[in-house]
Amino acid sequence: MRFTPAALALSLLVAVTASVGLAAEREPDPRAVVLVEQGRSAQASGDLQGAIDAFEAALTIDPAYDAVYLDLADAARQQGLQGKAIHYYRETLEREPSNLAAISGEGAALVEKGAVEKARRNLARLTSLCGGDCAEAQELSAVIERGPPVLTAEATGTEPPVTQN
Repeated sequence: MRFTPAALALSLLVAVTASVGLAAEREPDPRAVVLVEQGRSAQASGDLQGAIDAFEAALTIDPAYDAVYLDLADAARQQGLQGKAIHYYRETLEREPSNLAAISGEGAALVEKGAVEKARRNLARLTSLCGGDCAEAQELSAVIERGPPVLTAEATGTEPPVTQN
């Protein structure tokens, strides 16, 4: 009799844990899936703002659709908005900590931003998860080897203003 409450609590814990483990993967809203496809086709055709609009609309319809965060991050990186891309990659990693594409993408965005040491930490994390042979680890390794892009005055295409003293 003295162990009845403890036994009941323990059995309830085991039952709940087992039911969570058997839960099926959640299906995304079909409207969000259509919007993501539209966004991907817009991104492929070079319409980055149209792609971002479609991805954000899909996220509004189904905020739990995790694949949208990766698409938003990729589109932000293509626009040169690495900080925004890192935010979206981290959103994905909060939901799924071992998402290889998010770890690799965040590392590449960090390199593009100039944070090579942080990108190396992402590479170490990738190699611990999948080994050095997975495509994500090889891709991030290549990005780290290239290093951050160097912006020169000639690349900006603007002449400094000349003022008289």
